[in-house]
Amino acid sequence: MSKTYFRKATTLAASLAISAFAVATHAEPSNKWRIELDHSAQTDGAIVLRISPVGGTPIEVETKIPAKTSENRAASLLSASLKTTLGKGYHVEVDDGEDVLIKRQGDTPNFELTLVSSSVTGLTVELERE
Repeated sequence: MSKTYFRKATTLAASLAISAFAVATHAEPSNKWRIELDHSAQTDGAIVLRISPVGGTPIEVETKIPAKTSENRAASLLSASLKTTLGKGYHVEVDDGEDVLIKRQGDTPNFELTLVSSSVTGLTVELERE
């Protein structure tokens, strides 16, 4: 096998793997999302979420989480920063102490929610479309 053939085959395989990952992580838009937080923060860090309304401009929300923050306190911090940034088009509330719900309101379109990044060690973040 030539080096050129091997290089092309490797590039193609990598491209297909990246495409498959992108499709797998692409969420369907919904009118309501649940953010589940579990455990507690071992380090200072930040959670960055992206809200992408269908046909609209994506909005990124960064929430700073101090070390030793419980899942319930992290949910409160996340809820407060989402409310401040998103405004009247969305209803944000804490549910069961450790979950945050985001619902569209009025004419706001359905939206996708993605976890852009989390630099908080120990605190897990899971997103569920409802």
